[in-house]
Amino acid sequence: MTALLEIEHVDKHFSGVHALRDVSVSIDAGGVVGVIGANGAGKTTLFSIIAGALRPDRGRIRFRGEDRTGQAPNRLCAAGLARTFQIARPFPELSVLETVRIGALARRHRIAEATRHAEEILERFGLADKARLHGRHLSVLERKRLELARAYATRPTLLLLDEVAAGLRPTEVDTLVRMVRDITDEGITVIMIEHVLAAVFALARRVVVLDQGRKIADGAPMEVARDRAVVEAYLGTGYAAA
Repeated sequence: MTALLEIEHVDKHFSGVHALRDVSVSIDAGGVVGVIGANGAGKTTLFSIIAGALRPDRGRIRFRGEDRTGQAPNRLCAAGLARTFQIARPFPELSVLETVRIGALARRHRIAEATRHAEEILERFGLADKARLHGRHLSVLERKRLELARAYATRPTLLLLDEVAAGLRPTEVDTLVRMVRDITDEGITVIMIEHVLAAVFALARRVVVLDQGRKIADGAPMEVARDRAVVEAYLGTGYAAA
């Protein structure tokens, strides 16, 4: 059976910075895969390459059995791949409803139908009472929900979540975890970059660890948590030795 997503020997440079170094990951359909690592490890660069915002210097991206390397984000969205962004920046002059309707229009080409779908999604994500507000008036949690709702509205097969829990209080993280779990229960595969390890461990069946652009671990969450290389990357060699 062909993997849903295959990342094959991906390299990426920015001037003198080697952001990704020969990264290969194969991801089957279903559930949540976490991607973790210290700041600057290459996580968001990897997401940007998968989602078509960047082209790798070397390597290939295959999605649903087809080579999608360097394809434009709109083509990847049409193929079933959606993403959120680390910093949620809602369209300043659009309402919450209009923002989610943009996502819905990826599959529903009539405005009335897309509007109905967007309204259903806002209800599901706890934003129905904010539908007429501009996104800039939302709280951090509400902006995270809006970012998730917009991406979900495109009806993806694969959803990339970039630090969806960042900046949230523990109770708010719990709310986001429930939302993501509900999404995966529908059969949508999720890959999540996350520094909030409680969210990763609550959701992920598998964790991939990046350090300075290299993949240093890949396995079940508890196996990865005990990996010496992972402990060194996060906490230093002295802590690992202790």
